[in-house]
Amino acid sequence: MAAHFGRRLRKGAVTTAVAAAAVAALSASQAPDVTTTDGQERQSAADAQATPDPTAADAGATGNSPYYTDLPPLNSPTPVPSTTVGPTTGTRPTSQAGIPATVLDAYQRAAAELTASKPGCNLPWQLLAAIGQVESGQARGGRVTADGTTVSPILGPVLNGVGFAHIKDTDHGAYDGDATYDRAIGPLQFIPSTWAWAGRDGNGDGKADPNNVYDAALAAGHYLCRNGWDLSVEADLKKAILSYNYSQDYLHTVRSWMEFYRRGTHEIPDGSGSLPGNRSDEHDTPMSPSVPVTPSPTPKPSKPGGTTKPSTPATPSKPGTPSTPSTPTPSPTPTPTPTDTVAHLEDAGTATLSARAGDTFADRISARAETSSGKPVAKVRVRFTIVGDTDAAFAGGESHATVVTDAKGVALAPALRAGEKTGGFTVRALLVGRAVTAVDYRATVTARAADALTRTGDAALTCTAGGEFADRVEVKATYKGAAAGKVAATATLVASADATTANDKGPYFKDASGKPVRTLTGLETDASGLLKLPELYADDTAGTFVLRVTTTGGATLTVELTVTAPASSTPTPSDGPSPSQSPAASESPSA
Repeated sequence: MAAHFGRRLRKGAVTTAVAAAAVAALSASQAPDVTTTDGQERQSAADAQATPDPTAADAGATGNSPYYTDLPPLNSPTPVPSTTVGPTTGTRPTSQAGIPATVLDAYQRAAAELTASKPGCNLPWQLLAAIGQVESGQARGGRVTADGTTVSPILGPVLNGVGFAHIKDTDHGAYDGDATYDRAIGPLQFIPSTWAWAGRDGNGDGKADPNNVYDAALAAGHYLCRNGWDLSVEADLKKAILSYNYSQDYLHTVRSWMEFYRRGTHEIPDGSGSLPGNRSDEHDTPMSPSVPVTPSPTPKPSKPGGTTKPSTPATPSKPGTPSTPSTPTPSPTPTPTPTDTVAHLEDAGTATLSARAGDTFADRISARAETSSGKPVAKVRVRFTIVGDTDAAFAGGESHATVVTDAKGVALAPALRAGEKTGGFTVRALLVGRAVTAVDYRATVTARAADALTRTGDAALTCTAGGEFADRVEVKATYKGAAAGKVAATATLVASADATTANDKGPYFKDASGKPVRTLTGLETDASGLLKLPELYADDTAGTFVLRVTTTGGATLTVELTVTAPASSTPTPSDGPSPSQSPAASESPSA
């Protein structure tokens, strides 16, 4: 293995230089989140890891199996960097910048899962795409079934130590079909011993299959995120890639593709990608099924002094007899996949989509895949995407979901939950892997509402003119008997229950500056549907007044407020003379 590995590095010296130039060129005007490195690849103390660096002796994820060495173009136009799926600007060749739809979905789903479970890893989906390109040419150009499984197994060469690593069988041939030696398997080329602990179920079918791109992508993500590596740190990124396949050529090739994809890519139909042409084991043979190259037998040298036996001349054909032209054998027509037979998508009976903010839509979106003759197509993937200015989401908080059609050709989207933004938006259904007209579903989110309001207390609300009410008013909003949280409300002080405008005297609230106000807007019930109003004050007007509270949805409550006149401080006059006056003093002096 060491001799072969050394030969690979010597042969790849020029390739390494070219790949390094590719990374530099692609990074020159990269997106802000692209990590660059200086020429010396400096590592700070904060970047240091206790885990030892990978070495050539490590088997890695692939057993250091051969890989594709093709590099991305350097002079292609640069579209605006984007992490979204869809058409991009620019004129990159589809075979270079495009990634088959299901394969791309697998990479992005795996990266999203790692963002949630291992946020400190900072795994970019473009790294998974780069490894997928280098290891299998994106699953042989996206030749996968609806659930992400490769149409036929992708097997690396037998790791029998002849030109490759020497790894004896570890899985009894369960994955690679070889009970003597191991082989790298699947679109991400895991050897069985690594898959045994790194394998994951990425598509939720209850099993971990290295030949499934969803499972393999998730496994690759966990493999690259082990050891506490932070892939936004240059040193950790280098360690992670080298641990996958220990080769400087491999490192630079993967980095080149990762930067290329970071500058913009788009999805292409499954099966329409092209397979790279050059491999690191010096052979241009396809990666699977991989057959060890058998050298041509070397002719035995003739004995010294001996003579070579002349060859017997061929018997000439009879004159005048024309040779019979051979009939060319027509190439077999490939069997179309279910996706190839889909002519259109249609709405499968989705009801009107309307929900209050924060609620789950009562009906789920469904789409049906059909052939041109109207027959349903099962086992094809339909992607549902939320489009528009909305915070609505599918279960789990996702803005898109991919679903496989059932035997009736129907794909049922996950439950859709309304956010807090009101208004309309669109859910778009697209067939994965083939361009057919999308189906759009219009959805509407209405404001939270209440249909009933009640006071939480029953104490009479009274106050003396010029004073402050002792109790604050608290109400509870409900909708169909359940607490109505986050419902908008308005409180208005009016002269009577049938008054339409706010009063200009009587009880009042205070604004932030302490001035009287008799209408409060922008109020909102809490999660339990409760709303406690601010303190109420009374001016010098006595009488009976009304507090009216209304909510979105039409719920109304009126509360009576009583203001009494203050007690009089003037003494009551007596019938007799004032004690301070004597009878003599009250009489007029005589003349």
